[in-house]
Amino acid sequence: MSFSQSWIERGNASIATTYGRYPLVVAKGEGCWLWDVDGRRYLDFLAGVAVNNLGHCHPKVVAALQQQAATLLHCSNYYHIPSQIRLAELLCQHSFADRVFFCNSGAEANEAAMKLVRKHSAERYGDNRYIVITALASFHGRTIGTISATGQEAVRKGFTPVVPGFRYVPFGDIAAMRDAVTEQVCAVMLEPVQGEGGVNVAPPGYLQAVRELCDAHNLLLVFDEVQVGCGRTGKLFAYQHDAVAPDIMTLAKALAGGPPIGAMLAREEVAASFTPGSHGSTFGGNPLITSAALAALDVLINEGVLDNCVAMGGYLRQRLEELCQRHDCAIEVRGRGLILGLQLNIEGAPLVKKALERGLLINCTAGKVLRFVPPLTVSRAEIDAALAILEPLFEEITAEE
Repeated sequence: MSFSQSWIERGNASIATTYGRYPLVVAKGEGCWLWDVDGRRYLDFLAGVAVNNLGHCHPKVVAALQQQAATLLHCSNYYHIPSQIRLAELLCQHSFADRVFFCNSGAEANEAAMKLVRKHSAERYGDNRYIVITALASFHGRTIGTISATGQEAVRKGFTPVVPGFRYVPFGDIAAMRDAVTEQVCAVMLEPVQGEGGVNVAPPGYLQAVRELCDAHNLLLVFDEVQVGCGRTGKLFAYQHDAVAPDIMTLAKALAGGPPIGAMLAREEVAASFTPGSHGSTFGGNPLITSAALAALDVLINEGVLDNCVAMGGYLRQRLEELCQRHDCAIEVRGRGLILGLQLNIEGAPLVKKALERGLLINCTAGKVLRFVPPLTVSRAEIDAALAILEPLFEEITAEE
């Protein structure tokens, strides 16, 4: 029995079966590469599902964690934490926001956003104004609150009754959004690029039209940038492509370069509705994680990572579009920067499995979309290596037809 199989059997005996896991037991990572416990190397174009934007074990993130771990791991948010303060200042400096709430995940950040929009609305307009409009095919998390906000029936199946107060409209359809606005609506929450929903990019002018609609009806606009923030699209934040600032933005995934963190950013007027005791998080913004996030943001902002994302995103898109031209089962490429989706007219899961067997890690979302979210530090040679694995898989499909 291999080391991998031994670990898999132990995990299957003791870990909750909430994931359909692939037969890969990871041991270490560096840059765009992972190694399993049997010593095999894999080119990682999933990057922890857009978490490892700087690659695995970036030396500056590792150094920050090591130094902070030897100094102070945790203290209560009843006290002031210097690294937390510096991180909040940096996020505000580079965004629309004035204040930041720290937590531990994207779902927690979205829960904070949903609580804030309702509290803000209740204080100004009364308790009967609480509905949040979200998009079909959206994904906002796995808590009861965030599956209620998510515009996918499959995510809510088996967990009803979900939290009331959400209304879903087709993504990109401003007429449907207008029709959904009533006196009970307090906010709109959207992903500028839907990741789990199939890498769907907001159409040109759509976010601006939503912003104008929110302004006309005194609604708050929330952008969920859990997956597409922190440089993934080639700008620090995805909303910057459209020059449309939200009132609230949520971040997580890549913010600390790997360790778990979430953040909700808000304008001053909106953030003022959170007062002592209205929300909190025991571990949110602790010294260890905020030190890692400071290091990760410094690299992201100052070391050419965003420029590389734009350049390599363009090159990966080109290579995938060439693949579409050669194979009828590949229809189109969608996305921005280094979040790209390859739309297929066949199921994508078998391709993901075959790619893993040959040393390439990708995933399939929305059934027929191959999602590519490699580290933003990926090189041209690594993209070529990924396509050298992927292309023969499509050739095999074409031959079978």
